[in-house]
Amino acid sequence: MAETSSGAVYNESIAIPGHLPGGGSPAAGAAPGWLDKERIIAGTGFNRWLVPPAALAIHLCIGMAYGFSVFWLPLSKALSTAGNGAVACAKDMSFFAELFASGCDWRIATLGWMYTLFFVFLGCSAAIWGGWLERVGPRKAGVVSALCWCGGMLFSALGIYTHQFWMMILGSGVIGGIGLGLGYISPVSTLIKWFPDRRGMATGMAIMGFGGGAMIGSPLAVDLMKTFATPTSVGVLQAFVVMAIVYFVFMMAGALGYRVPPTGWKPEGWTPPPAAANAMITQRHVHVKKVWGIPQFWLLWVVLCMNVSAGIGVIGMASPMLQEVFGGALIDVPKKFGELDKTQLAAIAGVAGGFTALLSLFNIGGRFFWASLSDKLGRRLTYVVFFVLGGVLYFSIPSSAGAGSKLLFVGAFCIILSMYGGGFATIPAYLADLFGTQFVGAIHGRLLTAWATAGILGPVVVNYMREYQLGLGIPREQVYNQTMYILVGMLVIGLIANLMVRPLADKWFMSDAELAEEKRLAHEKASASEVGAGSGRSDTVSPLVVALAWAAVGIPLAWGVYRTLISAAKFFT
Repeated sequence: MAETSSGAVYNESIAIPGHLPGGGSPAAGAAPGWLDKERIIAGTGFNRWLVPPAALAIHLCIGMAYGFSVFWLPLSKALSTAGNGAVACAKDMSFFAELFASGCDWRIATLGWMYTLFFVFLGCSAAIWGGWLERVGPRKAGVVSALCWCGGMLFSALGIYTHQFWMMILGSGVIGGIGLGLGYISPVSTLIKWFPDRRGMATGMAIMGFGGGAMIGSPLAVDLMKTFATPTSVGVLQAFVVMAIVYFVFMMAGALGYRVPPTGWKPEGWTPPPAAANAMITQRHVHVKKVWGIPQFWLLWVVLCMNVSAGIGVIGMASPMLQEVFGGALIDVPKKFGELDKTQLAAIAGVAGGFTALLSLFNIGGRFFWASLSDKLGRRLTYVVFFVLGGVLYFSIPSSAGAGSKLLFVGAFCIILSMYGGGFATIPAYLADLFGTQFVGAIHGRLLTAWATAGILGPVVVNYMREYQLGLGIPREQVYNQTMYILVGMLVIGLIANLMVRPLADKWFMSDAELAEEKRLAHEKASASEVGAGSGRSDTVSPLVVALAWAAVGIPLAWGVYRTLISAAKFFT
């Protein structure tokens, strides 16, 4: 489906020919650098369907953050495998001492801090540099993301070589986390501007890639570690180096594939609906600096935080939850979890691994399905479905577990995880509807602080409630009942916040003069000819090129789905 720029509507009053970043005016004939926003304004005939695979190329790489746990067990045996007689770091060793310890194997609990830092720095970097991203454009942000994410992995590889955990924390946790945040939000506003007619679908495609990154990266990492492993090496160092190089190639290709539409562009034949048609979708724009004071922003912050807290809380405990609730029934043995021997425990762990893989498929599919459906239902109604249906499903889990119904138990969690992923994919379009598109990437970045909060809140509620219930002597198969009811309460809070969302008051929107100045600062141009590309520059590409772009991201994703399906099949055999 070829889309052209012929349907563009230009606002010449905001075009500043020859304007360079920093506010200066270059000498006549000077051209912007290849990373600058002016250089990626699409010419006539550009196919907007080239932008989603560019976004996917970056999101599929940084999405490996979800799969880093495959490295923990091998890294916890790195020195002992090398044959130097090393033992695990002492349990009473402080975290700070372990950061610099080079003579003992790291504990898995310590390694898990990298996972925590990923999402803390994702939220922080997205919030801090979101405004910068809007002004410099997605290409420069994508390149910086690639340098941080892949450079961080290489620095971590050096940390593995020297056995210095502080280097892994700095490399992947901090530097990589910054790249993670920039890469995550880099395509948001660009996709929304290319697909004003299908905002939810467009952001759903990209954010589906973030969820799918671990589906590719985890089995790839396992295969690489097996390939490079020797009697004296666990192969993690080599796996890091190879994956960093592969990811850098893909992320740079994605960053260089980004194009932004000329100011005022719209799909050919599409007319924006009149403002009166849907008061929840504005045609105006809010400055990112104002959002901290806008009640609707905080309502959406609560909406995202509650949806994610409920979902992320059960993701980490899905495998042990299934095993403890159903015990031997998973392998047709009439015994409770605590009565199983080692062989039987290993067998049900394999079944639970298939359950986890099944959940990941619904997490990925839900991102595209629910975000696309929100284009029809509207964002607020879509979140009403998330909270109402999710609350009913969480409430039903203790009953289905007590009745021994694996089908109802698993089905509920599959739908819940689809809505967890759908919440991530739908929120950028919700923000664009309410706050406009000029700063939607930056506003989205600030909203992601809700994700960082949920990453702590959700697991704490589930894990500590489990320990508390066990401490009271409650049987393992019943320790999650109260937790499910607490999660229902979280969803009720999210539902109330969502129902309170209303269109913004006029005072929050930028005036025409303020908008024109922001577009000037963002180096926006009405057409490619304004940056010296020549009048009527053509960006027409062959349908074959579009097909190859989609194949470049589609084939790895299909391979990841295939490997996940193989794992999920264990649940049914």
